[in-house]
Amino acid sequence: MKKVFILDTNVLLNNPLSIYKFEEHDVMIPISVIEEIDTFKKELSDIGRNARELSRILDRLRTKGKLSSGIPLFDDRKDSGNLFVYLGHNMEILPELLEDSTDNHILAIGLTLQKQFGDDRKVIIITKDSNLRIKADAFGIDSEDFEADKIDKTSSGYSGITEITVPAKVINDFYTKNEISIANEELNPNEFIILRDDSDNDQYVYGVYDKTDDVIRMLEPQSEGVWGIYPRNIEQTFALEALLDDNIKLVTLSGPAGTGKTLLAIAAGLAKCTDEDEYHKLLVSRPIFPLGKDIGFLPGDLEEKLNPWMQPIYDNLELLLNGGISSSQKRFSRSYQELINQGMLAVEPLTYIRGRSIPNQYFIVDESQNLTPHEIKTILTRAGEGTKIILTGDPYQIDNPYLDTFNNGLSYIIQRFRGEKIAAHISLKRGERSELATLAAALL
Repeated sequence: MKKVFILDTNVLLNNPLSIYKFEEHDVMIPISVIEEIDTFKKELSDIGRNARELSRILDRLRTKGKLSSGIPLFDDRKDSGNLFVYLGHNMEILPELLEDSTDNHILAIGLTLQKQFGDDRKVIIITKDSNLRIKADAFGIDSEDFEADKIDKTSSGYSGITEITVPAKVINDFYTKNEISIANEELNPNEFIILRDDSDNDQYVYGVYDKTDDVIRMLEPQSEGVWGIYPRNIEQTFALEALLDDNIKLVTLSGPAGTGKTLLAIAAGLAKCTDEDEYHKLLVSRPIFPLGKDIGFLPGDLEEKLNPWMQPIYDNLELLLNGGISSSQKRFSRSYQELINQGMLAVEPLTYIRGRSIPNQYFIVDESQNLTPHEIKTILTRAGEGTKIILTGDPYQIDNPYLDTFNNGLSYIIQRFRGEKIAAHISLKRGERSELATLAAALL
């Protein structure tokens, strides 16, 4: 059965190419949605760019015929769906909804088309607004979230760590040879392995899977901390290994607050940039939500405007420069401002990243769960030769109203890069910030 999809404004602003994602089915864009999108066209954010891109797409399609009558979306397909701009003629009146709003227009159009098509066509509202989906359900209209950018929910639990039970002889051989080969087709490149003795559950050894040679290599124990930071659990140990491995160009760290994602990443970055001189600069950034939002309304110069947004990063830098958690002695007698003045450290918003090229830098993007897949793509494509990118965040703590656990940029990248040799992922689960923070996360 051919379907009719009515698209909400938030779907089109999130992805202007969404009109091409419905194959042979028809796509309806209410005229009120076009008017609402027009109000975003002057913005300098990604939303503004998407609004302008959609206008260009519709303007090109307009040359093929009348949008009100329907225009084929695919020229090379006989079963192409058509795009309509619905003008709202003879819309169903909704006395229950008195407000003259775009949402109510969409509901009215949905009811009108349902009566028009009857059982011949299924009418579905596509929106990222959960309240609109609730109202649509109340009126008996089918509605769905836009799923094209969502990851497969069945594979969303990838942690980057696998535990394998083996005979004691295998573990002994592992200690002797420092590497072993195990037939396991499900292992991903740079996946961290816990080999556990099947006869003694307390005996185990750590390793990392090398996809190139198809072996599990033993990890060298970290005898020294990194800028006063020592891993407190196995997930942090694996995370630090990935952060310090120059062959891994993309590291994703996910986990709830207090698991050490940002602190470990910054500590590894400082070690690589100041101690080993492996990268020219440590660049730490986070989205000023929403990405691209002008920060000119805050008082002061640029640095003063950024301070409220970047303070969590400055807090971690101060902790590291004062010797880390386990030391009472300062690593440096100077502040992070001196590293900034020397060009070794930069703390910046993501607002102006578009169009830049970032070579030979250790680039940390904090709170990346608040970015869309398209915004994450924009960041990754800025990486120049020799650059390493670290994405940290908690997919369960999202501020963006149009993102969720499965369609945010961090989850998207974890899923898409899990089979790549230059990428690694670790899910941190255990809170280490303090006993109080860990208990609060568990009880509240």
